[in-house]
Amino acid sequence: MQRKINLLLLFFSLIGGGVAFLFGEWLLSWYNDLPSILLVGIYFAIVALGVGVGCLLAEMISPRLNGASWKQRYLGLSWKLLPLMIVLALGVGALTEFVYELNFGGARPVKNVVMAIDDSGSMTQSDPDNSRYSAAKALITKMDTDNKVAVVTFNNEAVVVQPLTPLSNSENREKVLTAIDNLQPTEGGTNISGAVSEALKEIDSDGKKDQGAMVILLSDGVSNFDTTRELQAYVERGIAVNTIGLGLNDPAGTQLLQDIARVTGGHYYDVKDSALLGDVFQQIYDRLGDRTLLTERSDSTADSPYYAAVRILSLMLMGAALGLGLGIMFDNRHLAKSFGIGGVISGLFAGLILEFGLSGDSFTDSLIRLLAVLILAAIIALFTGVIPVGEGRIYRNRRNNNAAPAPASDNFPGRRRSRNSKGF
Repeated sequence: MQRKINLLLLFFSLIGGGVAFLFGEWLLSWYNDLPSILLVGIYFAIVALGVGVGCLLAEMISPRLNGASWKQRYLGLSWKLLPLMIVLALGVGALTEFVYELNFGGARPVKNVVMAIDDSGSMTQSDPDNSRYSAAKALITKMDTDNKVAVVTFNNEAVVVQPLTPLSNSENREKVLTAIDNLQPTEGGTNISGAVSEALKEIDSDGKKDQGAMVILLSDGVSNFDTTRELQAYVERGIAVNTIGLGLNDPAGTQLLQDIARVTGGHYYDVKDSALLGDVFQQIYDRLGDRTLLTERSDSTADSPYYAAVRILSLMLMGAALGLGLGIMFDNRHLAKSFGIGGVISGLFAGLILEFGLSGDSFTDSLIRLLAVLILAAIIALFTGVIPVGEGRIYRNRRNNNAAPAPASDNFPGRRRSRNSKGF
């Protein structure tokens, strides 16, 4: 039993992790419509494949950890056991993602969406092509069938032009789209207070207090608004108001919409060109209830200590699974122990990096995930310098009586392994 490090294994493990990261990011970009449980499971399976192949190639070239006898007698078995490591990572990734998506600690899935759209006279300058209507329609066509949507317009007064309607069938969806088609710009001021009040009434009309809801509020103006008093019910019920400022030139208007979003736990979006409203509406919806181990929490659980702990514990389990999978692949119980413990430590650091590093910016989040993957690969590979390793088969070698005796162990020169050595 010796503490030793294979630097080539560390190098190849990092390369394998980096390549796996690229494939994983491609998966997240192009196949994000897959169920998130499956998506996260496949992502970690790809990481396991990259790290596993890298470690296996390194030990093939320089069998410092397993010894020359492993390369001579068990290399073929290790290649056969590689799929077990991948399946283990897939299973642990999917299971931990399933737990992470469960709603506990008061969290509620957001299903009801109220669109509050400014129809004041100033909109003829801010949005002359009525792009806000097109953006709302485009989003409604893409909403899930378990969503409900309502449309409120406001100028001097706030009006419900389409009550909260389930999108469970095409007829209802078409009804909402028709209501938006019939909208016309009007004259008048900007009654944000009335819009917020009518939106809450529409949410209450559903009669399901345990049903999550959010509001998308678009405006180009400013009005008198008491954020403490008028948003109290939103705060108490955890209803986020995502605000969009279109062509705002008045700092007071920008500040008001920012305050509304901040107080309710929503996000503020500053849009100069109305042609970009479609992308902003879609971005808001994409963040709706977005809770995966690999992305920023953007719903009411964004600051939840429950989900922070679950993410970190999930990454620790994933690290342990990667380490144990490597030990199984190498058919070495000592490596399984060393890599497994190292995996728990690496998972702790990777979980902390994801929890406190993800921000919602796609490029930054990609770098954070890359760092987490490399941390997983590096600490696991280095932990054999902390936990001693030696030869110790997980699967007992069954040889026939005419087979040649086992070669001497690299860890104990001149001494031969017993044919009856035991594994776990």
